[in-house]
Amino acid sequence: MTAPAPSALLQARGLCRSFGGVRAVHDITFEMPTGTVFAIIGPNGAGKSTLLNLLSGVLRPDAGTVAFGGADLTDTPAHRRVRHGIARTFQKIRLFKQLSAHDNVVAGCHVHCAIPAWQYVVHGRAFAQNQARCRDEAARLLAFMGLGGRAQVAAGALSYGERRMLEIARALATAPRLLMLDEPAAGLNAGEVEALVDRLQTLRQNGLAVLVVEHNMDLVMTIANRVLVIDYGQPLFEGPPAAVQAHPGVIAAYLGEAR
Repeated sequence: MTAPAPSALLQARGLCRSFGGVRAVHDITFEMPTGTVFAIIGPNGAGKSTLLNLLSGVLRPDAGTVAFGGADLTDTPAHRRVRHGIARTFQKIRLFKQLSAHDNVVAGCHVHCAIPAWQYVVHGRAFAQNQARCRDEAARLLAFMGLGGRAQVAAGALSYGERRMLEIARALATAPRLLMLDEPAAGLNAGEVEALVDRLQTLRQNGLAVLVVEHNMDLVMTIANRVLVIDYGQPLFEGPPAAVQAHPGVIAAYLGEAR
C-alpha cells in the first residue's frame, strides 16, 4: 500500500494578475505540502516575483485564490499573513540598517507577542520576560545563520552575504510554518551558497516548508523537492528536479529557442 500524500499547506488556485495590458501571472495553480522545499523558476520577466507577491499578500490577485493551512487568505494583507505563519524575504534586502543585527532579529520576534500594551510604556514583569525570550531567540537564530559573532554590528555595516543571512534570521524570528525566499542566493559566493543550502536542509528536516524563487539552478536542483517552471506568466511545467532538467520546454525557455 502506498503512503498517502502529505496534506497541502499552501494552495494556489487559478492565480492571475495583470498590470495594464501586461499579463504578469495567468492561471497559476499548485499545492505545497508542509516540510518540503518548493522552488519557482523561470527566465527573467517570467512573473516569478509577481507570483511571490500574490502568495505573500503584497499584491492581490485579479482572479484566483490563496489558501494556507485550510484558511482562505486571498484578501488577507501581508502583515496579517505573518500571524498565520507566513514569512518572507525580498530580492532587495530590507533591514533596519541603523540597528544591530541582534535588534533586527528581536524586531521579528515581536510579531507573536501577547503582553498588555501598557507594559510597553510602564515595563512590568511580562515585558521583561518577553524581552528576555526575544533576546535568547535572536541569539539562537543568529548563531544558526552563522552570525553569532556579528550580533552587535549594525546591519548596514555587515557584508552583503551577512545581510542576506540576517534577513532570513529575522524572518525565522516570526516562527513561520512557511518561509518564502526571493532569490536568497543572489550575490552570494560559492561558499555562502553552500552554507545557505545546508541551513535550508536543516529547516526542512525540522518540518518547516520553504518556498524559494531562485536563479541559481545548482541550489534549486540540490534542495528542492518539487519545482514549478513559469514562462510569460504561465505554468510551463511542474515536477521533481530531475524531470525539470530533462523537460524540452524548460530547456527551450531558458535557451530562448522556439517552442
